[in-house]
Amino acid sequence: MGTQNQNLPSFIVIEPHSPRAGGQVWGSDFLPGAHQGTRVVPGNNPVPKIKPRVPNKLQELELAALRRRNQQHLAKQPDNPELTARIRAFESAFESAFGMQTAVPEAFDFARETDATHGLYGLQRGQTNGFGWQCLAARRLAERRVRFVELIHTGSSGNWDSHGDMMDHERLAKQVDRPIYGMLTDLKQRGMLDDTLVVWTTEFGRTPFNSSADHKGREHHNWSFTTFLAGAGVKTGHTHGATDEIGLKSVVDRVHTHDFHATILHLLGLDHERLTYFHDGRDFRLTDVAGQVVNGVLA
Repeated sequence: MGTQNQNLPSFIVIEPHSPRAGGQVWGSDFLPGAHQGTRVVPGNNPVPKIKPRVPNKLQELELAALRRRNQQHLAKQPDNPELTARIRAFESAFESAFGMQTAVPEAFDFARETDATHGLYGLQRGQTNGFGWQCLAARRLAERRVRFVELIHTGSSGNWDSHGDMMDHERLAKQVDRPIYGMLTDLKQRGMLDDTLVVWTTEFGRTPFNSSADHKGREHHNWSFTTFLAGAGVKTGHTHGATDEIGLKSVVDRVHTHDFHATILHLLGLDHERLTYFHDGRDFRLTDVAGQVVNGVLA
């Protein structure tokens, strides 16, 4: 869909620690590399080496001088399309980098956010870590027209993969509950939830049983699990589908992963059956050869 802000990446990932699968979680797969996510790590310096070492005015003078030299060189070869294209590409890259040096630090500077906003996300003023920081950063990026923001709560350890003790989910839930509420409330108060889709999801659920009754943990479970959508085009206060009495399998209004993707694309204004990308000899769809829009969740 392209970028809406030339000074910021169109896809930003905010996560404190790398997940088990690493960078492929936000990789571009068979799409061009420009479509991969840009990783941001919460902390005092979330995007290192972005601030310029020289004043902006000096940079502007340097870019202007470079532009003049390029034009002088091009004037000697006015009919060279390859030279014209190369100069245009390099100048575009320089201008984008110059813009990012200003836009990126400003986007992650919460100093002008009010105490009330900090409190809404469960943040202390000056705090630069935690899921509340990630959620407030996501709102600020969406405000600055970043197209897609992905938040990952934890990394490859200390996460929700609770094989040993399901009660560890209590600790993790306390870390995310307030920030999620804060972000949804903040988006709604600012009128941004009307055209922002929030997707809260996971890879899989947990089994409702284990190998023995006294085992505290649970295993991977793809037969049923919960996700939620909020915002643009989504019906509010609605629960879609249900499991059996022990939570083993989805039995009412089942939604396949392809259906889930088809519905998200529909809410983004895209037809999942027509959106294709030609790769390795054939047209690929995100929903492969299946998937139906789940009309029951649409407003």
